[in-house]
Amino acid sequence: MAENQSALSERELIVSTVRKFVEKEVIPVASELEHRNEYPHELVRQMQAMGLFGLNIPEEYGGANVDTTTLAMVFEEISRGWLGLAGIIGSNSVMCDVLVHFGADDQKRRYLPSLATGERRGGICLSETNAGTDLQNISTTASRDGDVYRIRGSKMWITNARHGNTFLLLAKTDPAAQPAHRGMSAFIIEKGAPGLTVGRDIDKLGYKSVETCELHFDNFPVPVQDLIGGIEGHGFKQVMTGLESERLNVAARGLGIARAAFEDAIRYAQRRVTFGKPIAEHQTIQIKLADMATRIEASRLLIYSAAEKRDRGERCDLEAGMAKLFATETAAEVSFEAMRILGANGYSKDFAVERYYRDAPLVVIGGGTNELQRLIIARNLLKKYRDDE
Repeated sequence: MAENQSALSERELIVSTVRKFVEKEVIPVASELEHRNEYPHELVRQMQAMGLFGLNIPEEYGGANVDTTTLAMVFEEISRGWLGLAGIIGSNSVMCDVLVHFGADDQKRRYLPSLATGERRGGICLSETNAGTDLQNISTTASRDGDVYRIRGSKMWITNARHGNTFLLLAKTDPAAQPAHRGMSAFIIEKGAPGLTVGRDIDKLGYKSVETCELHFDNFPVPVQDLIGGIEGHGFKQVMTGLESERLNVAARGLGIARAAFEDAIRYAQRRVTFGKPIAEHQTIQIKLADMATRIEASRLLIYSAAEKRDRGERCDLEAGMAKLFATETAAEVSFEAMRILGANGYSKDFAVERYYRDAPLVVIGGGTNELQRLIIARNLLKKYRDDE
């Protein structure tokens, strides 16, 4: 009981600290920086000082080792202020999750301490032009050449590609393997050696300021000791475990967007007067607010339920898929409804609602499209309710 109370107190302290940071430092500058598409160097330095890059890293390596629910709460708070800022630590946390679960002891000692401080800034190199949702279709290869692997190919949609320096890379070490996932391996790679080129910044509708780039590999050398776990052929499973955690942090980001949009809308509705009374007193607006708040609360409970299951060491594909699907669709719906409540002001860059509306599609598409989530949910439901008669 005492341990539970201590964990809850630590969670409350972490979340309240992040909330104050967001309200004092992030919200006042987020829209201005986002409209200029300017990288938030100062905010990132503050997040480093707060230890946010090491939240899911064990204490022995300098991290905070928080549980999944606390991590989700942190992503919700940061995304409430600015989705782009959450993306900077989001990709880093997925990479750390894979390294913590599957990295060799030497790999953990070499990489996790500097990832925890933010000195190393991580990203994940998975998607390619013809392989996003279908990762088994990647064409990037890693060929053994003495003490190194030579990486050939290209990756795209890489968050932190320009300002990051350490990445999780998925490549085929045996392109002829059938099924394809048996020939895939995961590596930790670092910038510095010749053969890695950061391509163009992809111009996006939203999710601005955090860079999203292409990476090109031309015989780029990766030391053999940076093969995650030290064994070829396990990369797909390792990455899928990391993506389970990504679905939950993307769900939490969606919750943060929805909450920000709802809070702006209900505040505006109490101040905006039409026909002699605040629009919050009009039944049409009240129905919108009730639906928005209900979806937000349901999203939160789905996320916490999946997070708690993951913390118990159980598979949560079904629950994480449901949480990601529902919370991100809620972000899209609530941000649009908020814009309608604000009317013309919601369409103006003078208010933050237009930013939420542009950011919301990213969480619907990212972390595995919601179309894919529906297939994952259905597949797991059919296993759970198998009819053997």
